[in-house]
Amino acid sequence: MSALTVEPVPGRGQGQDWDDIVRIWEETDAPEGCKVEIIEEIVTVSPPPSKDHNTTAELLQRRLYTVIPEDWGIYQTLGLSLPGRGGIYIPDLVVVPRAVASGPGTTVPAEEALLVVEITSRSNANHDRVSKVNGYAKAGVELFLLLDPWHSGRPTVTLYGEPEGGTYRVLETVEYGRKLTLPEPFGLVLDTGVLPLG
Repeated sequence: MSALTVEPVPGRGQGQDWDDIVRIWEETDAPEGCKVEIIEEIVTVSPPPSKDHNTTAELLQRRLYTVIPEDWGIYQTLGLSLPGRGGIYIPDLVVVPRAVASGPGTTVPAEEALLVVEITSRSNANHDRVSKVNGYAKAGVELFLLLDPWHSGRPTVTLYGEPEGGTYRVLETVEYGRKLTLPEPFGLVLDTGVLPLG
């Protein structure tokens, strides 16, 4: 199953009023389990992730909880707002201070994220590999971990960081099965060999 998109209001196109786009996003009645995001000013609905995708997120979340301070949280459905990039992304995992994620509303500014994790699916791989890499870098998200089991026959994990001028530096790329180190403030070695490939 592939992602569906809701095109901008006819006649408005690029530059459509951000409030109108957010209203469409808020009013989208997607089936339970689907993820509704705004990517480059287009409302996108993705099907529920696979069991392997969910298992990967759960295993990473479990490992991250061993190294984060008590006042940080790890969230699977928290929206990150990137209005300058025409986006509201809902990453597979995001680490933010708990105080930022508390209170009214459904999103937090993306720049508040300490780590964002995206796991590609067949239906959204290009969004994760291109649009979201650019969006998170431009928002100043310090660390972005991209798990890509669909990467041209060679599943990879890439850690992006040091965003400068809206561009990330690739800090490390490993094939599934190898270890990758998340730098401080996490200081965590991830064994990607325990992650499912689907």
